[in-house]
Amino acid sequence: MKKTIVLSLGGSLIVPEKMKANFLIKFVKTLRKHYKTHKFVVVCGGGVIARKYISALKAENRPHKELAEAGIRATRMNAQFIMQMFTRKEANDSLPTTMKQVKSALAKNNVVICGALRFALNSTSDSTAAQLAHHLKTEFINLTNVHGLYDKDPKKHKNAKFIPLISWDKFLSMANKIKFEHGQNFILDQNAAKIIKKHKISTYLLGPKLNNLSKVLNGKKFKGTLIGGQDDNSL
Repeated sequence: MKKTIVLSLGGSLIVPEKMKANFLIKFVKTLRKHYKTHKFVVVCGGGVIARKYISALKAENRPHKELAEAGIRATRMNAQFIMQMFTRKEANDSLPTTMKQVKSALAKNNVVICGALRFALNSTSDSTAAQLAHHLKTEFINLTNVHGLYDKDPKKHKNAKFIPLISWDKFLSMANKIKFEHGQNFILDQNAAKIIKKHKISTYLLGPKLNNLSKVLNGKKFKGTLIGGQDDNSL
């Protein structure tokens, strides 16, 4: 029986300001190396495209639901692009928009790719990935453009402290200190933090170095952050 993993692929890695096709090619190759033992659900983020759409709508004072819907459309466009990186023999060729469709596609494919599935208040594609991890009873891996969790933004603060391990409670506390914004940059959204705590989902926060993804899949020591457990002394 293959192990299923839900991966949240950050929009910052799919479509950064300057396109990095080599990362996406390596991402596809990394998943392929693990088909004998794993199946993958890849939930795509909206990234810079979503933020640009949302910024324009904010300038027009559009309601929050319309901002969220623009973000959802960006995640789905990115998902359709990522689908093209795989062959039809290994991944879905139509975009799922419900959990039922994801599960059905998973029975037929090594990889199932989607964007955000539906509108939910104060949520990003991270919440979709967390919900899918709960629904499919899997671990959750979040791939983004930083190497894991820090006590403050490492891009702005050179003295930011890296956090390799944190409990669900303390991670939720960190997430809740940040005001939710559509298109936000925090490593996981607040709703996803609530979901992984409620359902005790082991969650890995990894950066763009894909050897760390392979290490997690192989049960080896990795560079990144593990969210899990009730107590820790990491903060």
